[in-house]
Amino acid sequence: MYLTHLDCPRCGREYAADELHNLCECGSPLLARYDLPAVAKAVTPERFPLRPADLWRYRELLPVADPRHVTTLGEGWTPLLRVPAYGAEIGIEDLMVKDEGLIPTGSFKARGAAVGVSRARELGVKRIAMPTNGNAGSAWATYAARAGMGATIVMPLAAPSICRRECVAAGADLRLIDGLISDAGRRVAELVAESAGAIFDAGTLREPYRLEGKKTMGYEIVEQLGWQAPDVIIYPTGGGVGLIGIHKALHELRDLGWIGDKLPRLVAVQSTGCAPIVRAFAAGEDRAQPWADAHTVAFGITVPAPLGDELILAALRASAGTAVAVDDADLLADLRAFATREGLLLCPEGAACLTAARQLRAGGWIRAGERVVVLNTGAGLKYPETVDVSGVPVLA
Repeated sequence: MYLTHLDCPRCGREYAADELHNLCECGSPLLARYDLPAVAKAVTPERFPLRPADLWRYRELLPVADPRHVTTLGEGWTPLLRVPAYGAEIGIEDLMVKDEGLIPTGSFKARGAAVGVSRARELGVKRIAMPTNGNAGSAWATYAARAGMGATIVMPLAAPSICRRECVAAGADLRLIDGLISDAGRRVAELVAESAGAIFDAGTLREPYRLEGKKTMGYEIVEQLGWQAPDVIIYPTGGGVGLIGIHKALHELRDLGWIGDKLPRLVAVQSTGCAPIVRAFAAGEDRAQPWADAHTVAFGITVPAPLGDELILAALRASAGTAVAVDDADLLADLRAFATREGLLLCPEGAACLTAARQLRAGGWIRAGERVVVLNTGAGLKYPETVDVSGVPVLA
């Protein structure tokens, strides 16, 4: 294993990687660091196509030392689809969708769960607990079951019903709360505190390894493009782990010498009903203030106070990126328009990224001829209510 230590991006403090950790003492999430020169000597990009088509093909850049602890359902290596019909319509000729809907449990959350559960298992964790807007709970409950580990999942009542069913099917201790994910987070904190160390807090960015699974989206995009980075990557941002992870992956690839110095501009997409990152980015602030009365049909990005706000904003500014808020009506219209032209039903969070792409191209921020990758973070089939069929005629 090439993992060397954990460090704090806020205060610089380092932590041993062979011990369980949550946040830094200063309150910041911790990041996993690797001996990249040693990785560069051990493996080259030409080796990866010879390995299985899953995220574990990048094992030198992942934190699990003993392969016996790897907990997998074949996650990763999702398709990067060219979408020429819709792209031409909105003026982005080289538009692609990274479709995470085909991953186990139907969302990109399986990446973080696979690596997070594997590392927790290796470090001796017996039960994890986490708040969730739905898909993360489904994924972590599923992978915890595969690892023989217990899982306590706290989920808002308004979360997609399929997610609670997935948690129950996986044998998780599911608890529903009449509130938002921030309310669920407070309940998890209480449960962890009451457990006297028996429960490990695996909430978003409260442990360092979920991010390591999510960053593999960045590796895959670059490998699938022939070890070339796109010009723009557009990502639906709630907790923002995937955006932070992709940013981390791109810098690791650059430091390894596997891609050039020019990195993609990152775009964080939120809803007009919950846009703390967009507001902070526009104001030039380093921290986001909690968003009051958060609501959107794109439930996965209903995160009023993301813990990783500093890291998200830093990634956007370092990449010369931007943050965009879109209306529910617009994203639902784009979801239908895209499915009609390309034959792929996106999740509402993925559709929000299409709306952002369309608006950014219309405004000139995305330039003609640029290669743009949109993340569809989940299967549209998990959100049947996004397509209105009330007007469909019933034949006699």
